[in-house]
Amino acid sequence: MSAFENLSKLYDVIRPVLDVGIMTFIIYKAYEIIIKTNAVQIIKAAVVVVMAYAVALVLDLSMLLWVLNKIAFGLIVCFAIVFQPELRKVFLKIGQSEWFAFGNRSKHTYVDTVIIAAEMLSKMKRGMLVVFMRHTKLDDIIETGTRINADLSSALLVTIFGHDTPLHDAACVVQSGKILSAGCFLPLSEQYDIKKTFGTRHRAALGLSEVSDAVVLVVSEESGAISLAYDSKLYYDLKTSQITKILEKLLEVTPDQKNIEDTIDENKANY
Repeated sequence: MSAFENLSKLYDVIRPVLDVGIMTFIIYKAYEIIIKTNAVQIIKAAVVVVMAYAVALVLDLSMLLWVLNKIAFGLIVCFAIVFQPELRKVFLKIGQSEWFAFGNRSKHTYVDTVIIAAEMLSKMKRGMLVVFMRHTKLDDIIETGTRINADLSSALLVTIFGHDTPLHDAACVVQSGKILSAGCFLPLSEQYDIKKTFGTRHRAALGLSEVSDAVVLVVSEESGAISLAYDSKLYYDLKTSQITKILEKLLEVTPDQKNIEDTIDENKANY
């Protein structure tokens, strides 16, 4: 028996396992994408149509079957039009996903700097909106504001949001220890079931999280609550420890990486 035949027989043995494994992986990733968007509505609509077709087939309802067969293509087009926003979000998530990324990449944290500013502004009852840029480029968002490209510091954030400056009502975009731009306008959320008590800042934070993988930190001007928006969801009134843990995970920062690179370290004395 040749080596090729041996390999062929071995492959025949592992093929079912490989088949099931790959299919399970694809289904799991598809589930993650659906949960992180509002694509559940598409699934519900598709299930209703399939159930109607199944009932017509089982009960031999010839007229209903004829109608469904005739309008099948039209239904697909209607789905694409009606659920265009949800489909767009699904494809955005697919493009953003790093399916085969294993392990944490080394990144220096600027989480503490932003959280210190958030706590100060929370006590002052001043609103704050900071966007942590991740993999999705936000050039269109950055261009709506004023380019700063300044070293990130709590003092600068408090100055921007703590006073009635032209930049305090919009968002700051942060990446790699820099404030890239301030006074940026974010898209408002398209979700219809968002709480009426949420103001424009929370709707804007949620809106950006629906169309990108950015993480947005919000401080409420009314209550002082600090919240995070990511993956099309808003997590309201979190504790500082929770925010730190979530940001370190989402920004791929390990707890022992506390040296701030390209960021003003405000804990060091000036000599």
